[in-house]
Amino acid sequence: MKKAIQDLYSENLAHCFGCGKNNQEGHQLKTYLEGEETIARFTPDAKYTALPGSVYGGLIASLLDCHGTGSAAVFVCSTEGIPMEETPIPVRCVTASLKVDFKAMTPMGVELVLKGKLRSIEGRKIWVDMTLSANEVVCATGEILAIRLKEE
Repeated sequence: MKKAIQDLYSENLAHCFGCGKNNQEGHQLKTYLEGEETIARFTPDAKYTALPGSVYGGLIASLLDCHGTGSAAVFVCSTEGIPMEETPIPVRCVTASLKVDFKAMTPMGVELVLKGKLRSIEGRKIWVDMTLSANEVVCATGEILAIRLKEE
């Protein structure tokens, strides 16, 4: 996958603070398909501090949220044979449920790696399991139930 799924969203659905290409104040998270899983990377700076040297949990939840909905869109495209090089893709997902489990302190200033694996798709419902790691240590796990928006 050459482009991030978020770069393929239609202009009117690309304003998310976490991953919207049209929100220059946001995180600009980018999700890519690599083999059977998705991957995204983000390096937090000091403004996301919880305790000295560690990342605020709300940022972790935000990253998992956006990576989860992006992953859901990727998995729908992959399952339905929708090309992921054309803009815009006809798939956009939103969060119905997000569960985050914090496993270890997430260190500040190092690259965070988010990975997603498809659990299942049932109609417009997509379940994705995720991890967020730093220095190859899993700091958080997450699961999302994403809902595919109806096409306009």
